[in-house]
Amino acid sequence: MGLFGRKDWNIIAVIYERKDMYSINGTRAKGNDADKALKGVKGHDRVIHYLVLDRKGKVVEDGAGRNKLAIAAETYEQLKKDLLRNFTVREVLDVLDTGSTNRVAKQMIWSGYPLPPEEDD
Repeated sequence: MGLFGRKDWNIIAVIYERKDMYSINGTRAKGNDADKALKGVKGHDRVIHYLVLDRKGKVVEDGAGRNKLAIAAETYEQLKKDLLRNFTVREVLDVLDTGSTNRVAKQMIWSGYPLPPEEDD
């Protein structure tokens, strides 16, 4: 919450692009716009997981997106574990914190993507 209890959130969504590539979409929203932005993230068909952070970086809410089942359960658990420490997420949050823009999207750099199946020779 911001000044006098007004919402001032950074909302991070992990978007499924393909099995070896996700993107991080970040939105900074205040007040009623924060509720609308969160509702949009929760309803988005390709969201794997989302985070809502207050201005101090404290997680207000996090949850599975509608597309959680597009990835293996082990991959999803590792994603949740790594998310706040992920370089791309930190980079998106830094951009949102500068106030230069209220929306950012970047391809996620992450070592936890599933490996391709090994080919037999």
